Order: sequence, then structure tokens, then C-alpha cells
Amino acid sequence: MDLRGYGASDKPPRGYDATTLAADIASLVTALGESTAVLAGNDLGGLLAWTVAAHQPQVVRRIAVLGAAHPLRLRHAVLADRQQRRASAYALTTFQLPRYGERLLTRDDRFLRQLFDHWSGPRWRGTPDFVAAVERCAEAVRIHPVAHCSLEFFRWAVRSLPRPDGRNYAESMRSPISRPVLQLHGDFDTCVLPATAEGSGRQVNAEYRWRLLTGVGHFPQQEAPDQVSEELIRWARLD
Repeated sequence: MDLRGYGASDKPPRGYDATTLAADIASLVTALGESTAVLAGNDLGGLLAWTVAAHQPQVVRRIAVLGAAHPLRLRHAVLADRQQRRASAYALTTFQLPRYGERLLTRDDRFLRQLFDHWSGPRWRGTPDFVAAVERCAEAVRIHPVAHCSLEFFRWAVRSLPRPDGRNYAESMRSPISRPVLQLHGDFDTCVLPATAEGSGRQVNAEYRWRLLTGVGHFPQQEAPDQVSEELIRWARLD
């Protein structure tokens, strides 16, 4: 699915906080005529899978999280761990500057390529599939106003930390996740460090499985599609 602000979805001027985006996903499940779903997400999609499981567990059977730590685990690591804070500098500084992030994303594909180069594992980096992925993302982000919308979540995530909405979100995520969780993470992920993600199991009060994928970076579903597909299908069939 395309989240609000991305791809073919609507691009409203607001609603890019985690609570609203998670509510969008929960509403989509029921809009499709289903009562529950298995949610799988990478990066922001993974963070939102954690959030839906916490906020609307009634629509979730189980979740699969790729390249994403539990939100509280990520928040703690960014504040307390120098390495994760350095890895998250793109969100903490670059994306916070008005209009600057948008210019980087739309001027040409150099910035996106730098992110992909830095975050990808060695087996995928530089392959034809890698080049095609960068080109596709560059093309998508040039659709107005995707560049702006795509940065709004990161701006909310940082700027809301001292505000009531940010504190309320953090408090809402403190209750243990009550749905089964599969966490797939690349050992070469330099965006969300493996040490940061691995601690997420402490937030789960249900079946929890951790898989560290060898030679894989931040995009497991693209870097190791066969392996990830097998893991997801096996996980979904456990119901």
C-alpha cells in the first residue's frame, strides 16, 4: 500500500504523525472487508506495524517488521547511543531544515543514491536491481508534493518529543505488544543498527522471532527477496 503522502495515495497537508498513519492502516483493513490482517512493513512501514499492533490490536493477527526497531527502543537508542544517533543524523538534522530536505530529494538522484549506498548490504549494492530501485524512488519522490510529505513524519517524530502529542504517543507504546512478532533485520543495516533493533523483543508479550539476515542491509525485501518471501509466507501461515 502507499501511505498517505506517497505514490497514488492522497497527499493532504497534515496527518503525518504515527498515530494518524497507523489509524489509516487499521481503517484500510476494514475498508477491504477484512476483520484482521497480517501486517508487514519496512522502515517507516515497520514502525507503523508496531504502532497498529499497539493501538488497534483487534485488526492485527500478527506482524512482520523489517529494518525497524520498536519505536520506544529506537527513541531510547537515539537519545542514549552515540552510534545510533550518528546513524539517524539524516532524520535528526538534515530532514528538519525547512525546504532543504525537499531540495536534496528533488534536485537529482545523488542524495537518494548516497542513502541507498550507505544503507544497503554489499551483495545488493551496485547491482541492476539496486540501480532500478534508486531510479524508481527518485522518480516517485519528484511527484509533487511527495518530497514534502515524505519528510513530514520525520519532522513530527523529532519535533513532537517535548510536546504533549509526542509524549502521549510514547506512553501509548509502553504497553507490551500482544500479537506475534517476526523481526527480520540485516546485519549490514547502518540506518537502524542491529543492536538497536534486537532489543525490541523486550516490548513483546507474545510469540517473538528474531532473524538476522547475513549480508543484508536496510532493505531486506529488496536485497534478499526470496529469503524474505519465504519467511513472510511461513509466518502468515501459522494462523
